[in-house]
Amino acid sequence: MNIGVFVCHCGSNIAGTVDTEAVAKAALNFREVVFATDTMYACSEPGQAGIVDAIKTYDLDGVVVASCTPRMHEATFRRTLERAGLNKYMFEMANIREHVSWVGKDKEANTRKAEELVHMAVEKLRRNDYLEAGEFDINKRVMVIGGGVAGIQAALDCADGGLEVVLVEREPSIGGKMSKLDKTFPTVDCSSCILGPKMVDVAQHPNITLYTLSEVDSVKGFVGNFDVTVRRKAAYVDWDACTGCGECATKCPSKKTPDRFNEFIGTTTAINIPFPQAIPKKASINPEACIMLTKGKCGACAKACPTEAIRFDQQDELVTEQVGAIIAATGYDLFDFTKYGEYGGGRYPDVITSMQYERLLSASGPTEGHIKRPSDGTEPKDIVFIQCVGSRDKSIGRPYCSGFCCMYTAKQTILTKDHMPDSQSYVFYMDIRSPGKNYDEFTRRAMEEYGARYIRGRVSAIQPKNGRYLVKGADTLLGQQVEIEADLIVLAVGAEAAKGAGELAEKLRISYDPYGFFLEGHPKLKPVETNTAGIYLAGSCQGPKDIPSSVAQGDAAAAKVLALFSKDKLASDPQVSGVKLVRCIGCGKCESVCPFGAIEMIDFRGMPKASVVETVCQGCGVCTAACPQGAIQLRHFTDNQILAEVNTLCL
Repeated sequence: MNIGVFVCHCGSNIAGTVDTEAVAKAALNFREVVFATDTMYACSEPGQAGIVDAIKTYDLDGVVVASCTPRMHEATFRRTLERAGLNKYMFEMANIREHVSWVGKDKEANTRKAEELVHMAVEKLRRNDYLEAGEFDINKRVMVIGGGVAGIQAALDCADGGLEVVLVEREPSIGGKMSKLDKTFPTVDCSSCILGPKMVDVAQHPNITLYTLSEVDSVKGFVGNFDVTVRRKAAYVDWDACTGCGECATKCPSKKTPDRFNEFIGTTTAINIPFPQAIPKKASINPEACIMLTKGKCGACAKACPTEAIRFDQQDELVTEQVGAIIAATGYDLFDFTKYGEYGGGRYPDVITSMQYERLLSASGPTEGHIKRPSDGTEPKDIVFIQCVGSRDKSIGRPYCSGFCCMYTAKQTILTKDHMPDSQSYVFYMDIRSPGKNYDEFTRRAMEEYGARYIRGRVSAIQPKNGRYLVKGADTLLGQQVEIEADLIVLAVGAEAAKGAGELAEKLRISYDPYGFFLEGHPKLKPVETNTAGIYLAGSCQGPKDIPSSVAQGDAAAAKVLALFSKDKLASDPQVSGVKLVRCIGCGKCESVCPFGAIEMIDFRGMPKASVVETVCQGCGVCTAACPQGAIQLRHFTDNQILAEVNTLCL
């Protein structure tokens, strides 16, 4: 076997602390290495051309590149080998940047370590097999999970691209958090006027199948061939017969049902349509509040319904959809501010969240757009806004910035002045984060044109005082204590992962961070892809985002799906696990530990044996560690290859 070794300088990233020339010279002494050199940038066009020339000149059978992480450039160098006519899997990388030059300053020690890593890569390559990627057919349908603005954008883009789309939303209507907003920043235009047409487009698009009040129950399969079971929850109304006339709600006697859409500011009826622009505009019954479903009597809605659409005996329904790709766009939830005892911990009725304030501002809200205190219905004059409630606070496990709170607080101070010209807004802030287009100018406008008084500091306590509230805090710029009497306090609560995000991630077999947000494939180069092929991310399920960023990511996820479906067949990675049936004892441990469901037990001549579904296997290697017989091996990461690397290092 003829092996070539290429040691990359990566500018001064590697060459600054590693003697790359010495590493290349040492590599010539390794078994079956016939060519070794150092190069300034191996990934550059001249660097790749040098690899191609060396393969042809020295008749190389395999190549080792010592440079950065395989995650960055492995695919690049494999394509280089293909161009030179070599099997692309006869390639290994030694990571001497992240593992050597970036973590040590001793050049002599770094050089020795780099030589050892290159030697290990050579020994592993000597035991590589020629592998060939297989091909399989794909189902060109896509499922979008989540009907917020990111999911809507992704669904419309895919549908406009000619794909069949299944949009799944757990609430009775699509629209997400944006449908609850009164206005959007920095343009202060009507949120419903922007979002409404897109929601209607979803309902009317011939390529989109919409499942609301539904959740994903299970996911099986692999990229190009997923089987997704969707649980359609009982609405207790036949939506095919319902016309959305609303007669049922007017007759419902259960009128004190907590109003979820209005963030529990105000009440609604047990049967209702969440908001006037709802898509689909169909009624549904809250089973916990319905007198008929809880006590077995009433039925006023059934008597009032002109189309006899009420179905008290309706049950959940399971529907299985075959799709080739999945876009997760499950959005976010708001932080539970009751964890802050200094803000009243939920005891004071006039201490509300920013989303509750949005519902007070909205013409479709419980007060029809009039700002009123929840406690007595009077119009407040002095309003205190407190930022970073549940953001940038390690003490409550939320060290990250939610990103959009500074901007929506500025918007709400502007809208407050528009609604009540004689009101005064105070904003307690840590610092202003407004990096978007026209964002900083918008915040300035709130201060300079609308008179919002910004106070840099934290609030230490809120106390009731003569029907109002005494807000105690510190002005860190002036270095003095501040006390403000307010009629209403609005908490700019931060974003956290949507409820159930962890369970959905496990069903989709994707990773999530310690805060529950889904993890992208790479923070810079794969922002909408996941580590599971065929599953993409859009919007705030990946991390807090404002509306423009969510829409842009919805576009990006749709573009990824359209690119995936531009081919009729997909190539499968051959670096997956394989079973030696002779050694397999059929214990099933590999099947139980596989996180991707890629192993199934089969009957082989009357005995149970493990079998790998190669298109599902992601090559993680967990099964190889679990197998007590060593019967299952990961191609190109076999026990013999790993032992060869260890022996190279230790002997």
